[in-house]
Amino acid sequence: MVIKLNGSEYAIENGELSEAPKAYEILKKIDSALLKASLAIRVNGQLKELNAVIEDGSELEAVTFDDDEGKKIYRHTASHIMAQAVKRLYPETKLTIGPSIDNGFYYDFDSEETFSPEALKKIEKMMSKIISENLPLERFTLPRDEAVKFMTERNEPYKVELIEALPEGEEISFYKQGDFVDLCAGLHLTSTGKVKAFKLLSCTGAYWKGDSKNKMLQRIYGTAFTSKEDLEAYITAVEEAKKRDHNKLGRELELFTTVDSIGQGLPILLPKGARVIQLLQRFVEDEEQKRGYLLTKTPLMAKRDLYKISGHWDHYLDGMFIIGDPHDEEKECFALRPMTCPFQYQAYLNRMRSYRDLPMRFGETSTLFRNEDSGEMHGLIRVRQFTISEGHLVLRPEQLEEEFRGCLELAKYMLETVGLAEDVSYRFSQWDPNNTSKYEGTPEQWDEAQGLMKKILDNIGLDYKIGIDEAAFYGPKLDIQIKNVHGKEDTLITIQIDMLLAKKFGMEYTDADGQKKTPYIIHRTSLGCYERTLALLIEKYAGAFPAWLAPTQVKVLSISGRQAEYAQKIYDELSACGIRAELDNRNEKIGFKIREAQLEKVPYMIVVGDKEEEDNLVAIRSRKNGDMGTMSLDEFKSKLLVEIATKAR
Repeated sequence: MVIKLNGSEYAIENGELSEAPKAYEILKKIDSALLKASLAIRVNGQLKELNAVIEDGSELEAVTFDDDEGKKIYRHTASHIMAQAVKRLYPETKLTIGPSIDNGFYYDFDSEETFSPEALKKIEKMMSKIISENLPLERFTLPRDEAVKFMTERNEPYKVELIEALPEGEEISFYKQGDFVDLCAGLHLTSTGKVKAFKLLSCTGAYWKGDSKNKMLQRIYGTAFTSKEDLEAYITAVEEAKKRDHNKLGRELELFTTVDSIGQGLPILLPKGARVIQLLQRFVEDEEQKRGYLLTKTPLMAKRDLYKISGHWDHYLDGMFIIGDPHDEEKECFALRPMTCPFQYQAYLNRMRSYRDLPMRFGETSTLFRNEDSGEMHGLIRVRQFTISEGHLVLRPEQLEEEFRGCLELAKYMLETVGLAEDVSYRFSQWDPNNTSKYEGTPEQWDEAQGLMKKILDNIGLDYKIGIDEAAFYGPKLDIQIKNVHGKEDTLITIQIDMLLAKKFGMEYTDADGQKKTPYIIHRTSLGCYERTLALLIEKYAGAFPAWLAPTQVKVLSISGRQAEYAQKIYDELSACGIRAELDNRNEKIGFKIREAQLEKVPYMIVVGDKEEEDNLVAIRSRKNGDMGTMSLDEFKSKLLVEIATKAR
């Protein structure tokens, strides 16, 4: 037989291999080193396990740990090994789900046993034993009735629930390794012995199916690599990430706090954190004004009637905070706004519009409210009340590409200025034609909208991935994605094309030919959610913000009480020219004052003693450059004001 492997053609003699050998037999025949590195195989472009049967003429591509698919297969196998270890140690434990995730895997268990750090060590020891047993992973399928019976007999009610939720006709597959069997679609390694290095990281609570109405389970997180060296490097990186975690650092630097009596997902921005967000908001609003945006200020709530027109009432009711009874049509019912679009449309509808008025770019610093599940809350990253740089552009169809480009250019400018541009990726979020109940509009309308967006993105030359079933209910969107220090990905900025809602709200314009026409709408943010952005900036800079964003830019430190008056004069001059300064005239040792300013990550310190006062100079210490020597206050102010004005990093 003849096959192509990684682009090279090989003739495999039938006398040495069967007519339809398995992939690992071919790899062993051709290249034992490649066999050792391979975790899976692509056969004619389709991902398969290494024990897949290969036919004559097949084109093969080896998949290794360097590929995303390889990492998923490797770590998903590790999650099954962990589940087997748990069942061996705690047989009454009920299994739920155990997927691979970015940088690792997890498995959710329903168990009377509390998985303490000591328990995790026991589980790790058992996992090592299972790996040493080198158990083959064998796939088999069962009809629905037999699958339900099989898992019922094994006393796995969560697996039974998953099987019963599968569509009719769906293939129901299982993987067996020794005495352990799990419901699973795959793919997997050929044996448990292929996993070389792993570590269990933590155990947290997690609701079954992510629903707070369901039972709380125990979720064990872990990771796996192909070498101990790579595993150790990852663990070191995780420890570094913990130091940068905004939840920890933001509280230590007194940027924000949370209070149980106020509620989860409702952080208090302390003076320093509030100042950073104020600076970001002013920056965004000023830049939007330069680019032709019209400022609006709209209500924080509206009657259900407004949300019914937009479709949010039908598609987003569970995510809204309701004031009143949503099911009593006889009484007024309000909802806090989860987004601003139906409100800003009213600014457009204030009077009849002409084609000459378009595009109209509405911008607003909007406070929004979303009823996120308690299990989803995380510091400032995911909250229930947040502020966003929201905007809606109403335009003629022929203006769509130019305005979309403008929105993307603005977003990129914002990201570059704050220092996050190199950390983001782009996702073209599309609807799922197999799940149309989530969306407004017809397949034809979606094809048109997605076709237009694809053309624009391709014309721009943007490198993006496609996300199926990630669109807004009214249209496709470009999501600018970013990961926090722990590798969890969230959307930071979004730009959406909407060809549906204008018609629902009766938005029209009179075109040059005198005809009434329906405009297109772009929904977009400039910098996204300010709270999320603050969290990401804390982690990016480890709390040491660039001078233009720092809540305190300069600390004036007197060496002794004799310089109190001179230090006050310096502070007053700095404040008079708009520099955010603090004065420390306390009767403390200068070393203590300097150390405190360093812990607060202040960009600059001015230290004044008798000599500085006598010479009418200031001694400058920079967070970045250390001791900068003495200079006149005017010289220092000039340097700092240029740094602030240019938003230098």
